[in-house]
Amino acid sequence: MSLTYPEALIVGALQGVTELFPVSSLGHSILLPAVVGGRWARDLSVSAPESPYLAFLVGLHVATALALLVFFRRDWVRITGGLFSSIRTRRAETPDQRLAWMIVLATIPVGLTGLLLEHTFRTVLGKPVPAAIFLVLNGLILLVGERVRRAAAAEPSAAAGAAGPAGPAAPAGSVAVLARVDADRRLARLGFGRATLIGSAQILALLPGISRSGVTMIAGLGRGLSHTDAARFSFLLATPVILAAGVLKIPDLFGPLGAGIHGQVLAGSLAAFVCAYLAVRFLTRYFETRTLVPFGLYCVAAGLIGLALVA
Repeated sequence: MSLTYPEALIVGALQGVTELFPVSSLGHSILLPAVVGGRWARDLSVSAPESPYLAFLVGLHVATALALLVFFRRDWVRITGGLFSSIRTRRAETPDQRLAWMIVLATIPVGLTGLLLEHTFRTVLGKPVPAAIFLVLNGLILLVGERVRRAAAAEPSAAAGAAGPAGPAAPAGSVAVLARVDADRRLARLGFGRATLIGSAQILALLPGISRSGVTMIAGLGRGLSHTDAARFSFLLATPVILAAGVLKIPDLFGPLGAGIHGQVLAGSLAAFVCAYLAVRFLTRYFETRTLVPFGLYCVAAGLIGLALVA
């Protein structure tokens, strides 16, 4: 297999967008080559146990995680500082300390499950037909989740969750920083149990076609978060998971699987970084006033069309 530069750039850009949009990057990475067919279907297979495409995807995951780290860099400085100060004092009292430990606890279930089952899910289910079916299921999860949230919001006691209204978009500078600090204070009131349940929803994203950000947001909405805070918590939770998944497999890039594709990996990773940064920038503003419904409709339509084309 010889991964071409056009393939690398297109798949890299697709990964950067779909990893953060609630539409499943893995599902699209499987379906697109199958729909295009020909060389793409041969070169870009995630189900093959020794496919260089897997080494290529490692670089894309690391690039996506780096884009999240850059976008939320000030927040991660606070959160990391809260974690170390909590370890030093053996307490978790401030919002930053509590949020840091919430992220740690919430990533443990998906981390352990990924180590145990990721290979099995990828080789058994990483094929076009299962990916299309799960993409439809992802869309239904988003649509049903939004419907349940609206029904709950209509009840008098429904607004007593951890997050209040997101308010208007904050301008750049110190006001934006304060808005993020306020959002983290709301998230810190979730509690460790609820945060862990929300983080555990990421396990479903091991299935090709199920979106990590989508199911995490739905879980957050179900626990009383606003769309803005649910999206923010989803991105914060995704950062260490995506980064760890990439870093653990970096040796593949320098082994036989990565031989001859280092240039393509670099090109695809740059495309993934830029597109992921633009995607998170767009989504943090989008969810201030909008919902997951358009993404749910898209996933149902794309999954059905993909299923019809590849079945």
